[in-house]
Amino acid sequence: VRCFRESCLPALAAHGVRVLRWAELAEPQREVLRRYFVEQLFPIMTPQALTRAPGHPFPLIPNLQLSLAAVVRDAGAGPIHFAYLKVPDAAPRFVALPDGETFVPVEDVIRANLSLLYPGRVVEQAHGFRVTRGADLELDEHHAASLLQVIEEEARRRPYGAVVRVEVEQEMPLAVRELLLRELLFEDATPVGSLGSGDLYEAVGLLGLGALREIARLPKPELDYPPWRGRVPIAPAQSVFAALAERDVLVHHPYDSFEASVERLFVEAADDPHVVAIKLTLYRAGGHSGIVDALLRAAALGKEVFVFVELKARFDEERNIDWARKLEQAGIRVVYGLVELKTHAKTALIVRREQGGIRRYVHIGTGNYNAVTATLYTDLGLLSADEALGADLNDLFNELSGSSQPPRTAFRQILVSPTYLLQRVIELVDREAAHARAGGSARIRAKLNGLADPDVIAALYRASQAGVDVDLSVRGVCTLRPGVPGLSARIRVVSIVGRFLEHARIYHFANGGDPEYYIGSADWRPRNLRRRVEVVAPV
Repeated sequence: VRCFRESCLPALAAHGVRVLRWAELAEPQREVLRRYFVEQLFPIMTPQALTRAPGHPFPLIPNLQLSLAAVVRDAGAGPIHFAYLKVPDAAPRFVALPDGETFVPVEDVIRANLSLLYPGRVVEQAHGFRVTRGADLELDEHHAASLLQVIEEEARRRPYGAVVRVEVEQEMPLAVRELLLRELLFEDATPVGSLGSGDLYEAVGLLGLGALREIARLPKPELDYPPWRGRVPIAPAQSVFAALAERDVLVHHPYDSFEASVERLFVEAADDPHVVAIKLTLYRAGGHSGIVDALLRAAALGKEVFVFVELKARFDEERNIDWARKLEQAGIRVVYGLVELKTHAKTALIVRREQGGIRRYVHIGTGNYNAVTATLYTDLGLLSADEALGADLNDLFNELSGSSQPPRTAFRQILVSPTYLLQRVIELVDREAAHARAGGSARIRAKLNGLADPDVIAALYRASQAGVDVDLSVRGVCTLRPGVPGLSARIRVVSIVGRFLEHARIYHFANGGDPEYYIGSADWRPRNLRRRVEVVAPV
């Protein structure tokens, strides 16, 4: 909020774009907005009483939907009513004035014209608020006859989850806040005593700053990043398989084009008559997927296709259910998930019959098989025909397809959680500490989305105390305390914020002058190392 108020608003104003509140408008501007309200908003708004009464069931307030809580009094000395108004989904969050460069929050426009919605009554006050609903699914995986059916049913219930947070405008009086909380407690989904004053958060300025994407989409190319096109890492005239037979290819998205590398691998595999099998893990494929299209085509051509679709990918459950059904309808073998575990690995195996016999080609990545996010997130992927990696992924897919238990194979190259990865990461950290104590070259570098595993953090503290320099780039949650004398003095943590979301996971261990590098899907968090199937590979 402070950044928006002190940096963004002045910078936008310097380029002619202004976001004004109702009190800052001239009367002619207000008249334009009154007409807008009457013509565009009034016909699609439905006020609701925010109380229980016969014939008036308690309204379901949608998750993260901007709303208004209004206090309305009957004419004269009549009673007070508490009302709820949802800002229409069809309305823009910022209403443009005729100049096309001045914008007013839609809640201000509605608030200033509420008397039209309550004829014969006095609108005493109206304040914006949002509720956040719990999004966790209640899954009894051990007793489910069909994991797909259970997840589908629970995902449908998500919009009706209990309220866990209430955000209110700073100007909302205490009495209205208390009334709002009290009324929300009447919701059937709210457990008794679970919602209190500690769950109410005051917002300074606008609620829901994510809506500023409307302003970001204005045709102001001088304020936007220039269009980005990733390079083509494999020559278009050369087959992907021929290139990988010569050397491994490490791709860095979006600087390397996802479509021209990873997606191209699947497209070529689908159409190549020598490819006999394609296997992959699918976590978040997005709304349309060229890779899925290639898999469907491969199955239609008679190739063996196996897909592990993780149905428990948070907020993508319903989309992944649709993908699973579409793949199954095409005759593709699909597995939905492991009990009590998520499969978060980003792996693919392509089996090709060549002159010298069967050869395996692999992809092991840090990001999803999603062409859209591959243009927005930085991720790494290893494309290889290495025999050991191919054998490892062959064993991995055999376990994923043939067992309901986490993988237990003693893999040759890859590190797999939850069975081996945590133990090996700690061993690698402790090895650096041993190198430092022996006077050798010792350094640890890691790029992660999150760092919270207590055992890994304890090992990093030990390494720092032994003299190891530890440099960490952590985008999100980090529960390690760097720079503490006697504990973590040699540990430095930074977070990179830029045009692209930093999503890659990279580990580097100096190893006394014989450095080792790893990439993969696992952050150093308990959920990744203990409760997910993750794959990390040496590069």
